[in-house]
Formats: sequence, C-alpha cells, structure tokens
Amino acid sequence: QVWQIRLDMHLLNHDGNITDAASIAGIVALCHFRRPDVSVQGEEVTVYTPEERDPVPLSIHHMPICVSFAFFHQGTYLLVDPTEREERVMDGLLVIAMNKHHEICTIQSSGVVMLLQDQILRCSKITAVKVAEITELIQKALENDQKARKEGGKFGFAESIPNQRITAFKMESAAVDTSDVEEQAGEIIAKADPPSEVFASPVLHTPGTAQIGEGIESSWGDLEESEKEEAAEEEGESEAAAFECEKVETKDTSTLRETKNEPIVLSDSEEEEVVILEPQELPRKTR
Repeated sequence: QVWQIRLDMHLLNHDGNITDAASIAGIVALCHFRRPDVSVQGEEVTVYTPEERDPVPLSIHHMPICVSFAFFHQGTYLLVDPTEREERVMDGLLVIAMNKHHEICTIQSSGVVMLLQDQILRCSKITAVKVAEITELIQKALENDQKARKEGGKFGFAESIPNQRITAFKMESAAVDTSDVEEQAGEIIAKADPPSEVFASPVLHTPGTAQIGEGIESSWGDLEESEKEEAAEEEGESEAAAFECEKVETKDTSTLRETKNEPIVLSDSEEEEVVILEPQELPRKTR
C-alpha cells in the first residue's frame, strides 16, 4: 500500500512568470506537508491519528526549482523573471529546472527565437546561482514555521498575510448605515439627466410586432399571418399558371375546329412516305 498525494494550486494574482512561482509553491507545499504515521505488522496496517503519533514528513531527496529567462531582439537581450508586461513583448522564453546540486531536471524553450549553445550555458550558470538562493530561503521559511509551531505562536498561511491585501480577502467588519438609502437614491435620480425621449407605452407597428425604446423596428412578427400571405401568393401563382394552360388549350381547340373537315398530311422527307390521318384520330390536346 502507498500514499496518494494530489497537489492543487490556486492562482491569486498574475504579474508574470507563473512557472517559477508555481514550482516554488509546489515544492514548499510538499516539504511542509505531513502524513499520518503508519505501522505494519504482518498484513495488519495501523494508521495513527495526530493525537496518537506526530505526523511524519515526506521523503524529498531534492528541490527542483524553475527559473525563467525572457529574450528580446532575437536573443540579444536576456531578462530573468519577466513580468506580465515584459512577457507580452518578449520574443522567446527559456525555463530551466535545477536543484542546488547543479543537476538539470528539465529545460523548456518556447517562442520564435533560436538560441545558441553559449546562451543556454549562460542561462544554466545563472540558474545555479538563483536556485541556491531560493532553496536557502525555502529552508529558512520551513525552519521558522516549525519553530513557531513548537513555541505555540502564530503560524500558517492566514496569519502570515496582513490585513487589507488583495491576496488575504480579510477585512475588519464595519457597520453600514442604511437609514437614508431612499433619500440618497432620490437625490441621485434627480441629478441624473433624463432620457432624450420617453416611450410611455410600446409602439405597435403591425400585429405581432412591438417596439420599446429607441432603435429600429423588430424583425420578428406573427408567423401565422406571414404563412397565410405566402400561401396566398403561391395559390395566386398556381391559379395564373392554370389560366395560361386553359388559354393554350382553348386556342388549340379552335384551331382543330377550323381544320376538322380537312385531312392532315405529315410528310417524311427522308423516306418520302405520306401518312394521311382522319380528323377523328387526332388527339384531344395538341402541343
């Protein structure tokens, strides 16, 4: 059996270089964490409460700390720990994670800048110095916290932040006077400029549409009326087409009446044959 530990980070304020801040916060949280003490006898596992036994720290062999470098003008200028405004205009970013033993844990490069070998070596040397400083600060902070806990003094994240800071969300309670709220609201409304035009009631342009206030007419309307109009237009078009067909049929019928007493001769120029049709054999509709 093993312990499963999940580390959640919540961002309180962003002023650039989130990677370095997150790495420091994560490694400090893991170093500060204490798990319950456990004893194993055969297949029996006993997990002790903090009252029974003091919790024990995790086995952390080294502290990987990230250091970020911003590059400008295609690597001509180098900047450590860029701010949020500097990150907006930088050409590239290089992040190196290293421990105090000068062991590189990871390297990540992003952006549109091509780095040379000398530039990376220079950044690694700067990282070694910064990691040694940050690791010393972390160890001192952990020692001070442990000392404060043993002495029974104030400790913890909530007590380490003073009041009236954006990251604290802690302010002294103050009474609020609400006796003259209506009078103050009336004075504010009286001093405010009235609107250019006041609509006492909605403007009804057509059935199914309405307009309140300024602006163009609403495009929505009564769907049933619009469907009726479309149906009426389609019906009118179909009636006109039927009338044209009837007119053509009437004209063709009158032509047949004029020639019903004479046989119709259809000649084929290629075979030179003549076909004579009787009037009663003509179709009713001629196209």
